Amino acid sequence: MDLVELAFIPSPSRGVLYLGPVPLRGYAFCIIIGVFVAVWLGNKRWVARGGRVGTVADIAVWAVPFGLVGGRLYHVITDYELYFSEGRDWVDAFKVWEGGLGIWGAIALGAVGAWIGCRRRGIPLPAYADAVAPGIAFAQAIGRWGNWFNQELYGRPTDLPWAVKITSSTDGRVPGTYHPTFLYESLWCIGVALLVIWADRRFKFGHGRAFALYVAAYCAGRFWIEYMRVDDAHHILGLRLNNWTAMFVFLLAVLYIVLSARMRPGREEIVEPGASGGGENDAGETAKKADGTERADKADESKSESGSTSESEADSEPHEEPEKAGAVKPAGSASEKEPETESAKKS
Repeated sequence: MDLVELAFIPSPSRGVLYLGPVPLRGYAFCIIIGVFVAVWLGNKRWVARGGRVGTVADIAVWAVPFGLVGGRLYHVITDYELYFSEGRDWVDAFKVWEGGLGIWGAIALGAVGAWIGCRRRGIPLPAYADAVAPGIAFAQAIGRWGNWFNQELYGRPTDLPWAVKITSSTDGRVPGTYHPTFLYESLWCIGVALLVIWADRRFKFGHGRAFALYVAAYCAGRFWIEYMRVDDAHHILGLRLNNWTAMFVFLLAVLYIVLSARMRPGREEIVEPGASGGGENDAGETAKKADGTERADKADESKSESGSTSESEADSEPHEEPEKAGAVKPAGSASEKEPETESAKKS
């Protein structure tokens, strides 16, 4: 047997581990790790843009739950036969941990949650979206490995050395080796995140254009990856529904980049009211510099005030000193005494 035929990516024997009575599901674990990475990177980018530490996490409290609900709704609506057809249990529609989150619905409804969080803090949503865009792409890259744990969303049969071996036969699966589309999409999302980071530094994107670039780049990859998948899906004019969605959203993202660049060029100078930011510089370093400058200005002011005070005292001293100290004047200074005598007579 050819050694190449022995090479493949093995699937886990089970998608859940038990820590005592507590189940730890691989799919949910990947989603949670992805969220933490997105918040961590988003926070770093937000602070670099001049925002406060912790703002990204505070808004994520709104965005993440909305995103989970939106992702699940999109999946259930587009694959309703999995839950509402004959022989199916509709209660399974609520079992998110078993897989089934549509990224389109997650981003759409997650944006609504982010908008609520931003509005409560007086923050422009486009600026927040630009900050978290690469983190979302990294989160997707990590989350896709949840499909590996569930042995789902694979592509056509193949004998390539990086094929994934499916061992489960539930829900119509046929054991064998297939294209690991979860791996392709994971790698593509990493590339998208790096592209957005580079382009944002190079072109100083603002007003949501970095987020739009993430959306457009992801849709481009999702189109060809979706085309490789063999799981059941609704088709329109020979293309899977997600292919049409990817094309439509891609065009909207590109159109937004073009129009936004014309109508609102550059990037936001202030992303969070009241925050002492430093743009591309580290916010903390900028704050230190600003504090040092302020102290120097105050020192200069105090010096100038003390200097002006000493000068005024110096001006007044020559007139007061002879009287206070009782200085002896020369004998021939009659002209100096006459005004005093004259004034004394007048008084």
